[in-house]
Amino acid sequence: MNEDIRALEPKVLWNKFADLNAVPRPSKKEERVIEFIKKFGNDLGLKTQVDEVGNVVISKPATKGMGNRKKIVLQAHLDMVHQKNNDTDFDFENQGIEMYVDGDWVRARGTTLGADNGLGVATMMAILESDSIEHPDLEALFTIDEETGMTGAKGLSPEILEGEILLNLDTEEDDEIGIGCAGGVDITATKSYEEEKMPDSYRSYSVEVKGLMGGHSGMDIIKGLGNANKLMNRLLINTTDDFKLRISEINGGGLRNAIPRESEAVIALPETEEESFKKEFEDRVKNIKAEYASPEPNLSIELIRIASQSKVMDLNSQRELVLAIAGAHNGVYRMSPEIDGLVEASNNIANVTLKDGEIHIKCLTRSSVDSTKDDLANSIRSVFELAGFKVELSGEYPGWAPNNDSAILKTLDGIYQRVNGEKAHIAACHAGLECGIIGSHYPGMDMISFGPTIKGAHSPDERASIKSAQKYWEFLLEVLKNIPEN
Repeated sequence: MNEDIRALEPKVLWNKFADLNAVPRPSKKEERVIEFIKKFGNDLGLKTQVDEVGNVVISKPATKGMGNRKKIVLQAHLDMVHQKNNDTDFDFENQGIEMYVDGDWVRARGTTLGADNGLGVATMMAILESDSIEHPDLEALFTIDEETGMTGAKGLSPEILEGEILLNLDTEEDDEIGIGCAGGVDITATKSYEEEKMPDSYRSYSVEVKGLMGGHSGMDIIKGLGNANKLMNRLLINTTDDFKLRISEINGGGLRNAIPRESEAVIALPETEEESFKKEFEDRVKNIKAEYASPEPNLSIELIRIASQSKVMDLNSQRELVLAIAGAHNGVYRMSPEIDGLVEASNNIANVTLKDGEIHIKCLTRSSVDSTKDDLANSIRSVFELAGFKVELSGEYPGWAPNNDSAILKTLDGIYQRVNGEKAHIAACHAGLECGIIGSHYPGMDMISFGPTIKGAHSPDERASIKSAQKYWEFLLEVLKNIPEN
């Protein structure tokens, strides 16, 4: 299966990607991939360092005739988002990713592919190993934990790098040159509730929301996709008074940086209200499906009778929960007034879990403007605190302010036009790249971001374009040959 990947062009890139994808590398559990990259550098006889937090830096001297160029830093992150379909049996901590070719796309079977940012990592490995690719003195910076807190970039020593130019390889459109990104902050709301014995006259049901597209909570938030946690709440709100509905459990979504695709709730209803609730439920499902017919054609919502549960949450907590989720903003909050089509601020209600007397709600708020980020975060905090939740803001990281006068931007813009016969799309993105944090450690470093086309990142629909990888590789080789002189 993965042998088909190794036959793709450029072979040197896809072979390194296949090697990497054989190594489990979930965020915050990168021990094996750190050792893998460390051994890779040492086996090549190159200077290899691992810093206190686990970032790996491998240094390689310039090729012949390139020693008079500015030293560069190539940068990508080692960890990947681990998402799978509910019907996929897969152990991310012990299995390598199972890949296959589908036309122009490389995909994974029921899981995320890891092209974000594995193709960047594979690129750096290929350059480090090559004895024929022209390049200046370079440092390959492999960061950890980009996807769940950017702790690698945050913990990066301000003395470990010497490069003047940073090439971040984490952009996901091959016609785009990135010059800025959003910052972010994690919002966690928690609350305890009283459990009550389920009345004898009640029967239990499972409510399932599934089949949503999901995706990157930054890059894909502008698409107006369905959020499983928000849709589940629409099915449950205002049902306590009308049908005496009680909630036993909720399990929706997953990682903060992934738009939630699935949610399941266990509810209880009096036998006398079953038929009337089913009719109301069908009406709500019909309306929701009509609203999301275009962006979410595979949306599935089901009500299934199950064995009766023993406990439900107390009514007051139930009311506060559904009102808080209804009131908390999800999706685009503000578009940039300066850059056409760029989301300035957004929030993703990523995860809702309710069981055994505890509620946990996790959000990720993003913005390219710190004041807007603070405003939105305070708005969300207020909604949950008014509902009696304890709210914690953590993991904050800065955005990367665009620099239209960047010297390396002018270099890459010219190379792109020469190689591809058209202008690149120069833009900031609503994702959280590590450039802003790295730039805080190295304020004089000139930074740029680019990469191959990747679709559906942070979801099991993630796929990487084969044709685009070839285009990206050829562009990168030209960039390395044309780094400015000192």
